[in-house]
Amino acid sequence: MTGPDVPASFRLAYVPGATPAKWVRTWAERVPEVPLQLVPVAAADATALVREHGADAALLRSPLDRDGLHAIPLYTETTVVLVPKDHVVAAADEVSTADLADDVVLHPLDDTIEWESLPGRPAVDRPETTADAIELVAAGVGVLVVPQSLARLHHRRDLTYRPVADAPQSSVALSWLEDETSDLMEQFIGIVRGRTVNSTRGRSSASAPAPAPAERKPPARKPAGGKSAGGKPGAGRRGGGVAKRGKPRRRS
Repeated sequence: MTGPDVPASFRLAYVPGATPAKWVRTWAERVPEVPLQLVPVAAADATALVREHGADAALLRSPLDRDGLHAIPLYTETTVVLVPKDHVVAAADEVSTADLADDVVLHPLDDTIEWESLPGRPAVDRPETTADAIELVAAGVGVLVVPQSLARLHHRRDLTYRPVADAPQSSVALSWLEDETSDLMEQFIGIVRGRTVNSTRGRSSASAPAPAPAERKPPARKPAGGKSAGGKPGAGRRGGGVAKRGKPRRRS
C-alpha cells in the first residue's frame, strides 16, 4: 500500500480509559508505511470528532449516537464503585447497588453508565467531569460508580474500588463514518477482530496478489494396445504376456 494516494496517517481517537496499545503495535507491524496517530478525546465529544473528520475512527463508550456511524462492539467493562480506603465497602469483595443506599453517589455530567435509577442518595450538584467527581470522593463527599478502566486511570493511593454486581455496564466500541470505510479502515477492523496477517479481508484488491493460474497437465498418451499408460505391459494382447518357449526335444 504505497503511492501518492496513501494518507499521511490513520487517526484513531480514544476516550479516557480505552486501551488501544495492543492494536497500535499490530498496526505498526502490518502497515508500517502509514503511521497510526492517537487522538485523545472526551467521551462526550467522541462522535462529533468522527463526524467532523477530526479522526478516521474512534474507540468510544456506550451510550452511542449511531446516526451516520458504523459501530463494532469490542468489549464490556466491569462496573465498580470508587470509595476511600477506610470506607466500609472496602472490606467486601463485591457489593450491590443496595449496599450503597446510605451513601451519596456522585453523578458527573460525563457519566457513561445508563442508569434507570441511580443508587444511593443524590449529591447537591453534579460534578462536571469524572475527574472532578474523583476529587470529591477523595475529600469524603461521596462515592462514584464508574467503569473499571476509569477507576484504574484515575488511580489514587487513598482510594480503592469494588465490583458492583447488579449495576449497568458500559461497553466500548469501534466507530467510524458509514460512507467512509476505506482500505485503511478495513485494515484496522481486521486488527481489532483478530484476523491474521494472511487474511484477504481488509486488503484492497489492488494490493492483494493475484492468484497464480492453475497448471494444466498434458493429456496421458495411450500405448498402441489401447490401454492407458498406467496399465501392465502387454495387457492388450491375448495370452497376457510373452509366450514361453518349450524345452528342446532330445535326439535319440
